[in-house]
Amino acid sequence: MSAVLAKLSVRQFSLLSIAVFAAILPHLSRLPWSLTLLLPALLCARWWQRRWRPTPVSALLKLPLALLIVALTLMQYGNVFGREPGSALACGMLVLKLVESETTRDARAAVLFAAFVLMSALLFAQSLFYTAFLMLVLILLLAVLRQLQVQPANSTAPWRPQLIHYLRDAGLSLLAGAPLALCAFLLIPRFTSPLWGAPNDGDSARTGLSDRMSPGDISNLLNDDSPAFRVGFTGEAPAPAKRYWRGPVLWNFDGRAWTRPEWADTAAQVTITNSGATIDYDVTQEPSLQRWMLALDVPIEVPADATRFADLTVSGRHRDSTNPRRYHLRSVLDYVLQPELSATERRRALQLPRGFNPRSVALAQQLRAAHPDDDVAVVREVLQRFRSDYSYTQAPPELGRESVDEFLFDTRAGFCEHYSSAFTFLMRAAGIPARVVTGYQGGYFSNVGRYLLVRQSDAHAWSEVWLPQRGWVRIDPTAEVSPSRIELGATATRGGDRESWYHPEWIASLRNQFDLANRWWNEAVVQFNALRQGGLLQPFGIEHADYAQLAWVLSGCISVILAGMTLWTLRRSRGAEDALDRSYALLCSKLARAGVKRAASEGPRDFCARAAASLPESATAIRALAQRYVNLRYAHALCDSAELHLFDRAVHALRVSKRKP
Repeated sequence: MSAVLAKLSVRQFSLLSIAVFAAILPHLSRLPWSLTLLLPALLCARWWQRRWRPTPVSALLKLPLALLIVALTLMQYGNVFGREPGSALACGMLVLKLVESETTRDARAAVLFAAFVLMSALLFAQSLFYTAFLMLVLILLLAVLRQLQVQPANSTAPWRPQLIHYLRDAGLSLLAGAPLALCAFLLIPRFTSPLWGAPNDGDSARTGLSDRMSPGDISNLLNDDSPAFRVGFTGEAPAPAKRYWRGPVLWNFDGRAWTRPEWADTAAQVTITNSGATIDYDVTQEPSLQRWMLALDVPIEVPADATRFADLTVSGRHRDSTNPRRYHLRSVLDYVLQPELSATERRRALQLPRGFNPRSVALAQQLRAAHPDDDVAVVREVLQRFRSDYSYTQAPPELGRESVDEFLFDTRAGFCEHYSSAFTFLMRAAGIPARVVTGYQGGYFSNVGRYLLVRQSDAHAWSEVWLPQRGWVRIDPTAEVSPSRIELGATATRGGDRESWYHPEWIASLRNQFDLANRWWNEAVVQFNALRQGGLLQPFGIEHADYAQLAWVLSGCISVILAGMTLWTLRRSRGAEDALDRSYALLCSKLARAGVKRAASEGPRDFCARAAASLPESATAIRALAQRYVNLRYAHALCDSAELHLFDRAVHALRVSKRKP
């Protein structure tokens, strides 16, 4: 039987099964639940069958399994084309390949297929630690290929050190290819996609803020600690209490949810009187299914490809759900915003649904009657009410149809969503124009990286009221109830909540430190696009390199790397003797001291046969060593390091007496 058709040993098949599972592991969380349960169960069943009943699986079973996986994919996605159905089908077919693997040729095909399935996971995520995990699995796959080499028939190498040697060799092989991979990454001409990507792959992005806010919407974000965006400031970062990141502004209330109407998406000139310094900053926003671009408080300059609407909501022209979006903005923190309000805007900012929350309407009318011409007094009295009788929690009771009434008079506990909604409702009912602003507040400033990290858990909502001569003024009722939420961030408010086990201070600090590496990875690798590639040769006087110039540079770099590796290999072979030859030379030396010298033209088998005949007391050991040397030297393309180690130890342990005259 040829080497490629050799039957897989139990050890080889077990390692192959582990590698296949590791390859589909990054996909499991995204697969339909039916495949998530079926594939690991099928893989375990196949391993058990091959371990205890090593017979080929019948085609009568393999064919229905293949049809079942295709059917489950079609039921979930409707077709087998595209990123999600394609990856699901590939995972299923990979497990089926394991079902039919019996020989080393089958196993090698399965390993190559597993590497393809593994790399396809990069279509869904490209974070640093996710990529590092995929590289570890790739090392495992390379180690499996080493394991599939023909083993000596009398191999006695224990599996654990052997596997460690294979993993080490695989890691070194991957490392040796790193220079060429780096050249290919930098210089192979690329198109518009930065690294990996596919059309309509929106699932890689998180939902983020939307143009609708109803009870529970923001709470989903509050439990999500993934980064939302990062900010680098040209000067000093603003104080934590002033880090309000503006998202979509909501105008309409239907009794249950606040929404953003279509008419709000109209660009218009806005009067902004700045009374303080301007702040310049660069935002790197994580992929989102939304078009909103977060801006610090009041943006006065936005990118050319963005639109600033009349309510200062900033929107991109396209949704970028695959790659981080980077843009530059300029904002002010001390200002008078829109001191004049038109009749249309006033009417829109006072609209309320009829037949909802009668107790709240009565309370607002009562406050207005107490302060008929003083809007500021009405605002102050409502905030005082919140400050004295309400509490902050991220696990508030459920609210029904009269959500504002139930919150203000019954539950009296909630988070920013509840307070901003109730406050805005009361203002409108009292005749004060008001609107809800959603966005983020706070963030962690890295002194090492000099940037601000804002997580999804920093999502926030506040209100803006329009006051005569002062224009739109930000009012954050949540700050009255929980000042620590604004001063210390979202993590400071989680003490008694159900997710607190995940948010101790040291873990939060560790995640923030790790984010520094993630930020570098995103900027250096994930966001490396065609534009940045074109500027690679600027230090050499080429302003924008075209494809031909990049190809020439790529060819030159590859030639230099290959020449350098060749010289290093030749130099190393001269300076460092082959380890197997060293052991064999030691064997020859021992036999020579015993009186049997090897002739220059004598091969190892003939020499050891002559030595065994001359030294009968050690004949068995000498013949065994000769056989092991021949196997190691001539039976494999690469010498098995574990077997080599055992051979070397056996040579050192050999004791021979001098030949009797």
